[in-house]
Amino acid sequence: MAPTSGYTSIEICSGAGGQALGIERAGFRHLVLVENDPACCNTLRAVRAGKFGVRTAWKPVVQEINVKRFYAGDLEENVDLYAAGVPCPPFSRAGRQLGAADERDLFPIAIRHIKECRPRAVMLENVPGLLHGRFDAYRREVIEKPLEAEGYICFPWKLIAAKDFGVPQVRSRAIFVAMRPEEAEHFEFPDTTECPEPPTVGEALRAEMARGGWEGANEWARKANGIAPTLVGGSKKHGGPDLGPTQARKQWEKLHVNGKLVAEDPPGPDWNGAPPMLTVRMAAILQGFPADWPFWGSKTAAYRQVGNAFPPPVAEAVARKIASALRAVDGTGQPVSATVSQDP
Repeated sequence: MAPTSGYTSIEICSGAGGQALGIERAGFRHLVLVENDPACCNTLRAVRAGKFGVRTAWKPVVQEINVKRFYAGDLEENVDLYAAGVPCPPFSRAGRQLGAADERDLFPIAIRHIKECRPRAVMLENVPGLLHGRFDAYRREVIEKPLEAEGYICFPWKLIAAKDFGVPQVRSRAIFVAMRPEEAEHFEFPDTTECPEPPTVGEALRAEMARGGWEGANEWARKANGIAPTLVGGSKKHGGPDLGPTQARKQWEKLHVNGKLVAEDPPGPDWNGAPPMLTVRMAAILQGFPADWPFWGSKTAAYRQVGNAFPPPVAEAVARKIASALRAVDGTGQPVSATVSQDP
């Protein structure tokens, strides 16, 4: 039976907590969040300390450690869900797509963790590039076959877009779910027709654009009447924060946004009317984060956390379906709706 405090979960490569927030909203209680980036860990700790206005039961332990050194068999409680958003450069079309030859490939580590803690369900996410034909053998041999050997049912990979879950951004991701046979009988991916329509960029950011006193915010919002292209986090090795490569910047131009830089503050009362830049906070809103999520660090470090995040509403929708399958087996209720939480 499910514990009275809710189902349990652990997550590696937690970043700034986008996936973790969605999973918590779906009814899971985090036992530990594992992340090696100091800025991300400070963000996660700031959330735990209550340094933002959203009401949450967020109390996970944050382990600032290389995930290769994490041993998932040490947890005192049984694990219901193992989640991971391992680094995407080994499979990203923006990189060299080295797959298993890339030292940043952590899927084998995730499989090791799963064998150590034996969760009832597994949820992995990565970039769409992982679904390219060149990685068919990789997905089968490195991820699916080892889990099947452990008795899991692996569902076909699902390509989903954040915009279909009420997020004002395209952002496609590859999602993988595996469950034990008894739970797998009750799982299905979310029906996006149950999810809200996304707001436009202008609708999502009107209040934030006006926060500095810019009288042109309403007119700008009327012009920014589309969905945002995919935000990118950028590389730690070079470059500052911006909204993506040339093609993405052209799409931002159509939304009357300057995608070449990220601003410290929203436009002030003397703004000259040129297309404004987004702030870290605005980018976070477009990812589906609460507006006051406390991203820690410099502008570059904070924006990188936002750009690399998994949108909370998407994680919540998938995790709700996983929780429904667990409840169906435990006899604690019927599967719940995939409708995601909406931040005020």
